[in-house]
Amino acid sequence: MAGTLRSSWTIIVPLAGLIVLALTWQVSPGPLLAAGIAAVLVGAVLSAVHHAEIVAQRVGEPFGSLVLAVAVTVIEVALIVTLIASGGPGSHSLARDTVFAAVMITANGIVGLALLVGAIRHGVTRFNPEGTGAELAVVATLATVTMVLPTFTSSRPGPEFSPLQLGFAAIASLALYGVFVLTQTVRHRDFFLPVALPGETPEDVHAPPPTVRATVTSLGLLCAALIAVVGLAKTVSPVIEAGVTQSGIPESFVGVVIALLVLLPEGLAATRAAAAGRMQTSLNLGYGSAIASIGLTIPAIAVATVWLEGPLTLGLGGTQIVLLVLTVAVGILTVVPGRATRLQGSIHLVLFAAFVFLAMFP
Repeated sequence: MAGTLRSSWTIIVPLAGLIVLALTWQVSPGPLLAAGIAAVLVGAVLSAVHHAEIVAQRVGEPFGSLVLAVAVTVIEVALIVTLIASGGPGSHSLARDTVFAAVMITANGIVGLALLVGAIRHGVTRFNPEGTGAELAVVATLATVTMVLPTFTSSRPGPEFSPLQLGFAAIASLALYGVFVLTQTVRHRDFFLPVALPGETPEDVHAPPPTVRATVTSLGLLCAALIAVVGLAKTVSPVIEAGVTQSGIPESFVGVVIALLVLLPEGLAATRAAAAGRMQTSLNLGYGSAIASIGLTIPAIAVATVWLEGPLTLGLGGTQIVLLVLTVAVGILTVVPGRATRLQGSIHLVLFAAFVFLAMFP
């Protein structure tokens, strides 16, 4: 009976989210309506995690993590382009703020929480350093090429790329993302598979796959839930912007809030996987989401600049660059041994807290 109720709930909520999205689209919600929309948004996030896990069980790792990361990122790109096109305050730097926030949230927040939960539950977490190290290297390269270099180039005043430079960064990002997906799913898939805990067999690591019908249904409901999550996040974004402005927090913090909302499904899925002993799945979700966020967003924004007006600020400031460098350095020390304890998880969470605090109080 409980399973039936859970199944019904996860079917109803995504559809209800789409209905609420249709009814509130282009509506400026007041505080009470915004609270109701937020409640539906949270339900859609939880439903998305449920259906993502079903799809992941069917297709196996690392395809399951890839499905969720790409699905969320594609819709995130649509949200960013829509908000930039609206021409609101700070829209010229919204892509940079959101993508950098996504990198910090995934590489420190999601990874750190997963490591901490996994270590508390199992003592020492184990994962493949070959695959995880490759993911971290791709994140570092993409972030540097797309968000650090614009701060130091001289073709345009300010932290901007020239059209030619932006085109190169977009093509390089898309090409590197394609090579990563090929490596992760075809050539070296074994580098990204979960590592069995002591005493476990491969059958213990991999849950029994659901039926094809259940998988297809969950895939459709996953897409519906993600559309509802991002659409409802856009609907409540004016309330978020107003709250940020009234509190005196920099407008760039709006990008952090948007990234937090959009990445909730990955965060919950990664934490649950870590608690179940599938740390490699958690790291695939964390770093894979960061790779997808940069590798798909920057090319899409580059194409959108053909019709979008105004400057496009991509270069990071000094504080952000320091945080990015420290994140990569700590990530290397975490990944190389192939195992981690509560200490590594705590370090990443402190870095994430520092990022959020400095975004609010630069």
